[in-house]
Amino acid sequence: MTNDKDGDYCTVCGGVRPDAIKIKSILVDGKPTGINQLDFIIDGVRNLHFANDAAVREELLKWASEFNYIPTKKREAYGDALLQEYKGRTE
Repeated sequence: MTNDKDGDYCTVCGGVRPDAIKIKSILVDGKPTGINQLDFIIDGVRNLHFANDAAVREELLKWASEFNYIPTKKREAYGDALLQEYKGRTE
C-alpha cells in the first residue's frame, strides 16, 4: 500500500509517527514548555560557532521559530530559556 500524503505518517491512524516526534521540555517563564526539534536546534546553532550570547540567542530563536509557534509577547522569555538550555549543554 502506498502513502500518497506529503510527509511520513502512521499507516494505522494517519497521524505523525511517535518516533518522529522530537519534543523536549524547557522552562519558559518558569513553566515547562515543549520545544519541537530542540536537540536539532541546539546542535545546529552550536555548529555555527557564534562568538557572543546575543548572536546565539537570536539564532536559537530563529531556528526554534521554524519548528514551533513562539508568541510575540513571550519571545524574550523563549530566547532566555533557549539560551540557558544551550549554555547548559555546551559548558
